Amino acid sequence: MTQFHVELKRVVDDSYNIEIGRQLFPKLVEDINHGLIKNVNRLAILSDSVVSKFYGDKLLHLLKEAGYDCHLFTVPNGEKTKNRETKTDIEDQMLALGYGRDSAIIALGGGMISDLSGFIASTFCRGIPYINYSTTLLSAADASVGGKTAVNTPVATNLIGTFYQPTKVYIDLDTWQTLPLREFRSGLAETIKHACLADSDFFSFLETHMEDILTSNELILNANVCSHVAYKNCDIKFHVVEKDEKESNLRQILNLGHTAGRALEALSGYTLLHGEAIAVGLVIQAKIANQLGLLEAKETVRVYDLLKKAGFNLTIPENITPDALVKKMYTDKKVRNGQIRFVLMSKIGQMKQFDDGSYSVPVSEDLIYQAIQSL
Repeated sequence: MTQFHVELKRVVDDSYNIEIGRQLFPKLVEDINHGLIKNVNRLAILSDSVVSKFYGDKLLHLLKEAGYDCHLFTVPNGEKTKNRETKTDIEDQMLALGYGRDSAIIALGGGMISDLSGFIASTFCRGIPYINYSTTLLSAADASVGGKTAVNTPVATNLIGTFYQPTKVYIDLDTWQTLPLREFRSGLAETIKHACLADSDFFSFLETHMEDILTSNELILNANVCSHVAYKNCDIKFHVVEKDEKESNLRQILNLGHTAGRALEALSGYTLLHGEAIAVGLVIQAKIANQLGLLEAKETVRVYDLLKKAGFNLTIPENITPDALVKKMYTDKKVRNGQIRFVLMSKIGQMKQFDDGSYSVPVSEDLIYQAIQSL
């Protein structure tokens, strides 16, 4: 028997900058002109049908005016579009137009677009650069830091994907003004989640300033408050991802509210927006944490009240039964040995690390049912 050892050690620097500002298209073009992405001759802008109407042609025009060979690829808006079929379709279109390893992708839109674009970039010609130009609070809060890319499957959301970092992220606060109120509110769930898991001062800030962000029927979008919200989302998520990029343990805490929330989102057929489902999931985990003696009742009430203040409907749709919801939770990525696992708060701004060092713990169906039925 003969053996040959292939030694492949490497040090990779996947660092990148996040630019938070307003009307950042000129800055994006300037950065590309000054070598932001190396050895790239073709640019593919990927957007959805809603964002594209506002910004797609404008960015395409600016890039072509600067001398770049580029095309705008548009997919239907909505989480249902984020699937393997859409990924294949975009890849086939790019290949038909001659895109190759000298190409890069610009993800122009929200979290769905950044997930899809990043996944395409990570596999197209075995990996090409991509830039994330965020146009929603949800993508600023959830997709701008971390490098998770994925598509949904009929079984569950985000089961097929990669870890792949962008070259740079742009968070354009002016684009938030064109968001429907419901879409913007959806992003607030991830913002509140970040405060719950890592920053009690930020949680208090949101309690105090929610009316400066939105009311029950309109967006307010105070400039200073929005800038702070964008920064804190990036800061909180970065400090988690920095310590656990590939989700071996600590990064699980970013799944706060997602065990039940993702199941609810999928069972609704994505008629519930991501943040709407996660908001319910946050309440469920808070109630479970309280039942386990980890989270004080007054803290549970504060989580519930802040979500209500943000305008979330914290009930489960009548057509989704507790049995169906619990069964769907078994598709969660944290499930081990046939047990549903939750990450849980120990207080506002702090997550519970359990005796075995893990940040997730098996939770019995009985406790899950109790939390669901309380809603």
